[in-house]
Amino acid sequence: MATEQQVIEALRPVEDPEIHRSIVDLDMVKGVAFDGGAVTVTVALTVAGCPLKTEITRRVTDAVTPLDGVTAVEVDLTVMSDEQRQSVAEQLRAQPAPGGGEHPGRVNPFTDARTRILAIASGKGGVGKSSVSANLSVALAQRGHQVAVVDADVWGFSMPRMLGIDRPPVVIDDVILPPEANGVHLISMGFFAREDQPVVWRGPMLHKALEQFLTDVHWDEPDFLVVDMPPGTGDIALSMAQFLPRAEVVIVTTPQPAAQRVAQRAAYMAEKVNLELLGVIENMSWFRGDDGKAYELFGKDGGRLLAEQLEVPLLGQVPLVPELRIGADEGRPIVVTNPDDEASQVFFRIAERIDDELAPKKIYRTELKII
Repeated sequence: MATEQQVIEALRPVEDPEIHRSIVDLDMVKGVAFDGGAVTVTVALTVAGCPLKTEITRRVTDAVTPLDGVTAVEVDLTVMSDEQRQSVAEQLRAQPAPGGGEHPGRVNPFTDARTRILAIASGKGGVGKSSVSANLSVALAQRGHQVAVVDADVWGFSMPRMLGIDRPPVVIDDVILPPEANGVHLISMGFFAREDQPVVWRGPMLHKALEQFLTDVHWDEPDFLVVDMPPGTGDIALSMAQFLPRAEVVIVTTPQPAAQRVAQRAAYMAEKVNLELLGVIENMSWFRGDDGKAYELFGKDGGRLLAEQLEVPLLGQVPLVPELRIGADEGRPIVVTNPDDEASQVFFRIAERIDDELAPKKIYRTELKII
């Protein structure tokens, strides 16, 4: 018959699905009891009403069931005390310091981390920047990466809907655990304001909110941080450049010359604040009719011309696909629902280029040429 210690060791690889640390190391396992072959494991959830308690129960059951002599597993869920929650929060707040050791407290974890930061920017709204951010993030996650997203478009937040995340973050003490869908963790103003509620804030409040998105969230050092920037070159863009000086900027435009000329202003700002310009993505490049012909509804070559003028790569041209728009509205990214679609294949190729061809050692470093 399995012993209590064997049960504990079997549970050690089991991670809390939001914190991504062992439930044993987090001191969530509060007891193991035996009644013949039946084993009861008492697990203390970090917060009451934990949205992933069913997943925790499944993971514990799957880990204990194979042990010798175990005929049944029952998971008894309870809730941590305030003191226990505070202990967990202290573990999460402790960030690794450069050169070793730890520096507890509120810090920006992306200053010295290995995370690659992609700032998805545009000169104007309406070019599909957020849908590009959502599908590119999922495409990177499908390549096996840990991906996090900051929805920095504080006024026009839309990423929770686009990624299909309909639950708020869990807060342990004062540490925010970002919810996840399709392998992507997200923080957004959309979790703290209703969709019909305007965010009427001046610069200092916006700056503070974005700082909290970085310092108060347990990100756990992802491989990629994708930042969905607001359109234009205002306060938020300046704040993000200050918080994330290692960001690589991707400019999203449509083919039409008017959008191209506005997009180059965002590229110019990247130079002004000393951010790397990684490349250009052209969205809504064409619509393919039932006859198989590509119709260039918004003109052609705007993205290519912009990339040439900035001397950076054109990362890809994304066609105008109804399913792409429908998926954004319904929280079903097209790279998940229809990976063989023409648009999905473009996102996969862009993710591959960013991951391989344009890895940091190969990033283009040129002086921007302004139209």
